[in-house]
Amino acid sequence: MEQYELIATTTFGIEAVVKREITNLGYKILKTENGKVTFLSDAAGIAKANLWLRSADRVLLKVGEFKALTFDELFDKTNELDWSKIIEIDGKFTVNGKSVKSKLFSISDCQAIVKKSIAENLKKKYSVSWLEETGADYTVLISILKDIATLTIDTSGVALHKRGYRVKTVEAPLKETLAASLILLSFWNKDRILYDTFCGSGTIPIEAAMIGRNIAPGLNRDFASKHWKLIGEAIWKTETKKAYLAIDHEVELNILASDINQRNLEAAIENAEEAGVDDCIVFSNKDFRDVDYKNNYGVIISNPPYGERLNEDSYVKKLYRDMGNIFVKLDTWSKYFLTSFSEFEDYYNKKADKQRRLYNGRIEVRYYQYYGPRPPLEK
Repeated sequence: MEQYELIATTTFGIEAVVKREITNLGYKILKTENGKVTFLSDAAGIAKANLWLRSADRVLLKVGEFKALTFDELFDKTNELDWSKIIEIDGKFTVNGKSVKSKLFSISDCQAIVKKSIAENLKKKYSVSWLEETGADYTVLISILKDIATLTIDTSGVALHKRGYRVKTVEAPLKETLAASLILLSFWNKDRILYDTFCGSGTIPIEAAMIGRNIAPGLNRDFASKHWKLIGEAIWKTETKKAYLAIDHEVELNILASDINQRNLEAAIENAEEAGVDDCIVFSNKDFRDVDYKNNYGVIISNPPYGERLNEDSYVKKLYRDMGNIFVKLDTWSKYFLTSFSEFEDYYNKKADKQRRLYNGRIEVRYYQYYGPRPPLEK
């Protein structure tokens, strides 16, 4: 069975989460670098990775890699690759690119040269003088780093954070892939209480419910490679059916979510309904100060306001001080907070057991992790 080299791209800081997800799918990791994890899979693995990866941004199919110091080298070495193994005779292909610390720094020129080279390659392979480009979409990516050109094709199409359930949004929403990563980095599991006290549009509790029910995040969306003959309709049907059969409809989850803003809460409820997990989450319109944290060994995962605007600075300081006054007393709970506010620990009044640097879009943030004790084993 033919093996393919795939690259799962990721937000900086969560490569280890993506690596663990790929390993759990049963595929061999080749290398892990900043922002990407390279692994080997068969054709079915392309479908499986797109359906199941919760924290990756995209899944790219690597076509080739070589050193290129001149445009002639870039053209010739691109032309040496067998593009017809992937792109069909009527395939519609575009080329995007980036270049860092390389002699070939003009992105537009690199894209044009790669496009022309692939076109010449395909015309020769298919013995035609013209490419119709009316069929399936293929987005080729040319990435040049320190004169090493890597050519890939995007198997995902729309980025993987677009699950398809977000019908209502709010200001500064959390990306679904990042929300899933926060959960996978925590001590939460389906047997524990999870509470998001600043739920916004509901991304964290919805992603948690999908994890708890073992719902593949890509079940309700389309992928570019779903229309490629390389994989085939039968493989996609098989992997999709397996994903539906893997859903745990019987699991009982205890996921709570609250927000002081009624509009946010309405958006969260509608998104949870669209995701099919509204029966797993109890939503309430509450200030976190008014919540009754009566249970033990729960897990709080929240993305509180950052105070990006100058006039919000005093509000955020008070908010974090109040959070510390309430949450530090919950000594059996594990608590996780994502914020860009650099003085968070000072106002929360407790150093985190661990903090991790991440990115929420283009905003650099810290994930502050406060570990509670493990729940006692049931006798």
